[in-house]
Amino acid sequence: MLRAALTDIHGNLEALEAVLADLDVRQPAEVVCLGDFVGYGGAPNECVDRVRPRLAAAVAGNHDVAACGRLLLGGFSSNAAQAARWTESVLSPGNRAWLESLPLEVTLPGARLVHASPAEPDAWHYVLSVAEARLEFDAFAERLCLIGHSHYPGAFRLGPRPDDLGYTREPEVRLEPGCRFLVNVPSVGQPRDGDPRAGYLLWDDDGDDGWVRHVRIEYDVAAARQRILDAGLPRFLGDRLQWGE
Repeated sequence: MLRAALTDIHGNLEALEAVLADLDVRQPAEVVCLGDFVGYGGAPNECVDRVRPRLAAAVAGNHDVAACGRLLLGGFSSNAAQAARWTESVLSPGNRAWLESLPLEVTLPGARLVHASPAEPDAWHYVLSVAEARLEFDAFAERLCLIGHSHYPGAFRLGPRPDDLGYTREPEVRLEPGCRFLVNVPSVGQPRDGDPRAGYLLWDDDGDDGWVRHVRIEYDVAAARQRILDAGLPRFLGDRLQWGE
């Protein structure tokens, strides 16, 4: 079954609209989201309203929790903290209630969904190295675990032997039989891998022929940047969209 995974939308309506238009063409059977619907960007309510009806499943991200006033901001940068406070001030009651209702992890047939790390979903760890991934594989039994949070797409593969653990940033990875995978999904609204295009993941878990594919989509970065400036948010949050960093 063809599915799509979104993550780290971060209130970027222009990027989200471009991704949803691409999904309308590809027609996946299900769309899921790995959290951080809000934070950084200037359209938190619009993004939640737009994507929520499309989702078969979703989990909360740290910026969602922060925007609901349920996470201390000491670990946030000053720009991120300012955006979180602004987002909390403008969230509609209905969208806040929905974000508060989201779980930290969801299990689908053959797949685990979590925003940051399966080992400690509420600790908001980044998984960027093979050493970090090794610990995470012990925390889920499914063939596939999808994460976001780092905004840096890639895939860890654990083979039949404990020492057979590797990492790739190839845009498509075959889900080989007998292996398990921890995949960091591209960010929709704030890429940080040097590619400013919006991103998401397509995956097909059809037996021995399964695969995951990172998809990148051009969008109106200038309009997203201007929306951030119009909201009175830090200029850096808009400027970084141009660099994909």
